[in-house]
Amino acid sequence: MEERQVHTIEIKAPIAQVWAEITQLKHVQKPMFNTVLETDFKPGSRLLYRSEDGKRVFILGEVKECVPPRRLVHTFRFVGVAETPTLVEWTLEEAGGATRVTVVHSQFVDQKKTADSVRTSWVGILANIKAVIETGNVPLKTRVMHGMMQAFMFMAPKDTLRENVPELKEKA
Repeated sequence: MEERQVHTIEIKAPIAQVWAEITQLKHVQKPMFNTVLETDFKPGSRLLYRSEDGKRVFILGEVKECVPPRRLVHTFRFVGVAETPTLVEWTLEEAGGATRVTVVHSQFVDQKKTADSVRTSWVGILANIKAVIETGNVPLKTRVMHGMMQAFMFMAPKDTLRENVPELKEKA
């Protein structure tokens, strides 16, 4: 049976502000493990989350649908994990002076590593988006974790290096 994960949070901010945080480009996204989102949001385009210096890629996907400021759908695959892509659907709805963000992560068939990892990651990511929008920063615990991750980046798997990601190699 296919697993389908649904995660929801309400953020005290206008929908446009929440959308801007989720879809910002060329800047570190603190809620997303200090990664930088790279895409043009056009259906069929590549979407990736990378390190700030661009040397490492952690998540690779393809944009399926983008309807600002309400919906973003893309595939999702951890670089270096030999599993087929899954599907992530972001939906934003106005909810009485707040914005309800729902992430549905689905199409898990045999992607056990991905399913296990994102089951708890989405809870933290959504809480971090809420914290950044409502307070201006992620919690101290998250900042410490990001600092540790940055300090040990040299130990990250070699297959996360941009030049080692087959889908990103330039066509000769």
